[in-house]
Amino acid sequence: MATIKEVSELAQVSQATVSRVINGHKRVSEANRERVHKAMKELGYRPNSFAQALASNRSNSVGMVVTHISGNFFGPMLHTVEETLRAQGVHLIAASGYDDLEKERDAVRFLLSRQVDALILHTNALPDDEIIELKQQGTRVVVINRFIPELAEDCIRLDNELGGYLATKHLLDLGHKKVAHISGPLLYEDARDRFNGYRKALDEHGVEFDPRLIVEGSFMEDRSMPVIEKLFKRDVEFSAVFCGNDNLALQVYDWLSQNNYIPGDQYSVIGFDDMAFARHLRPRLSSIDFPIITMGKLAAEYALDKDSTRQRNSNLRLEPSLMARDSSANRRC
Repeated sequence: MATIKEVSELAQVSQATVSRVINGHKRVSEANRERVHKAMKELGYRPNSFAQALASNRSNSVGMVVTHISGNFFGPMLHTVEETLRAQGVHLIAASGYDDLEKERDAVRFLLSRQVDALILHTNALPDDEIIELKQQGTRVVVINRFIPELAEDCIRLDNELGGYLATKHLLDLGHKKVAHISGPLLYEDARDRFNGYRKALDEHGVEFDPRLIVEGSFMEDRSMPVIEKLFKRDVEFSAVFCGNDNLALQVYDWLSQNNYIPGDQYSVIGFDDMAFARHLRPRLSSIDFPIITMGKLAAEYALDKDSTRQRNSNLRLEPSLMARDSSANRRC
């Protein structure tokens, strides 16, 4: 394996000049820079990324912690973050936290050990104080889909309460007076906010809140069928269901199909996130659009520390929108 000394000898420059070229210092003449790059290519020299990080105090990488690496929600977000970073010559290193405190901590420790230049955090278990401490210790932190008042300028979130309100109002406007809600885990801020939006829409329409119409599910795939079955078998009437996300709505579709019901006919259904599959289900699923691509792009820009973006979007809260399709229809008498 070639060494810096061999590169310097072939390029006829000092080892210090080679080091400055590798670490991107500007105080190198263009002629010397070209000679070094030519020598590195000829010798097949590859700089040690850890050595570069130590020398320049930058690794040209950003760490990101999400609940799961895969899935209809995190997949597009990760893709957008990586695409935005790569356009600036920065790499993404991602790790899963699985909504587990120790796993989220372990993911953060791993990413910090890789000398990442910033952390993008989509975490639910990690306490606010620990995230605040990361920032105080000098780590550039971007918090997504969550709000921490002490880090307001570093947070990018969705107005989940507005989303829950829009979903429920849509069903009420269609004439449904009994609207059930299958929430995500209510220990999560976004699930609570969507539930609060549901309550707000009921209040505005003069509809009394009925706790029998509420069940708490999981945002993950294929984990909520028991509570969905529990809701439909309760001795309480309803004609529409607001699901806390599209994964829950997909499971409601499964239950309705197994029991010979058609979404939008006997029961109207609306989800949240507007995943790609929502448009391909039959009947097409009504949902609340979560601007995942926008959030991912902004998170990457914040991690790159583009001051103009941060000043424009301090304490940024994105707005969801209603995507009304075939699964929500006028209430049938």
